[in-house]
Amino acid sequence: FGIAYRMLGDRAAAEDVVQEAFLKTRDAEAVASPRAWLSTVVTRLCIDQLKSARARRESYVGPWLPEPLPTDDKIDRDTISMAFLVVMETLSPIERAVFLLHEVFDYSYAEIADIVGKEEAAVRQILHRAKTHVVARRPRFSGTREQHHRLLMGFVQACTAGDLQGLEQLLVDDVVALSDGGGKVRAARKPVEGAVNVARLLIGLTKKGPANATYDIRPINGDPAIVIYDGARIDSVLSIATDGQKITEIEIVRNPDKLARLCPPDASREGGHPMDLPASPFLRQS
Repeated sequence: FGIAYRMLGDRAAAEDVVQEAFLKTRDAEAVASPRAWLSTVVTRLCIDQLKSARARRESYVGPWLPEPLPTDDKIDRDTISMAFLVVMETLSPIERAVFLLHEVFDYSYAEIADIVGKEEAAVRQILHRAKTHVVARRPRFSGTREQHHRLLMGFVQACTAGDLQGLEQLLVDDVVALSDGGGKVRAARKPVEGAVNVARLLIGLTKKGPANATYDIRPINGDPAIVIYDGARIDSVLSIATDGQKITEIEIVRNPDKLARLCPPDASREGGHPMDLPASPFLRQS
């Protein structure tokens, strides 16, 4: 599932791929190494899906963001974050597979060559190309969990207080905000860039939010994220990426299809510990 979700950015599709892989394994007469077999089948199924999905992604209304995935503290946050998966989306299917298998799952060049059906030398070239691209797109330092939490709390306080200047100070100059509505709900159809533009957008969205909006802080894709509710319905999930000092990217998922698998407010609290949030004239803590 870890391979499939990072490849596809779609929880339901990843589960379907894993199920299909297990069915193929069951039908195989003899599997010397179940782990290698499953990894190979899952990776190849994902590559096929990504190739067929390319046309749909290109016609997608507005920016495409991964489906938010509830996580815990045990997961490798740097390789499951929204920002990381957004970068993965810019790689070709084969580049994505090679990069993930080597850099995240520690497969050898020889093992990856068998999985993707390439020569080992070709795998090395593909990995070099993919790493160069990823390094250019990702911050060198993503910050600690504590720094991420501090910046997220500052973000919440600035937005809910309508503090435009305070919010700008939390953002890097070239910050980018991505909104995924999938053409089904209102969302910015192009990335919004620059601290001033992004701050104005977010303050405006907070003021114009539903009258009965509430919110929680929940662990999503490795880090705390803001889950906003309109009554009992999840309206959106907002995640941030940081360099440890300021916010570098903001991802807002509003496409209802990508929020349907998240728990409603009451269910999310069972066994959980939502963080204390400041009072707000626009949003209320759920």
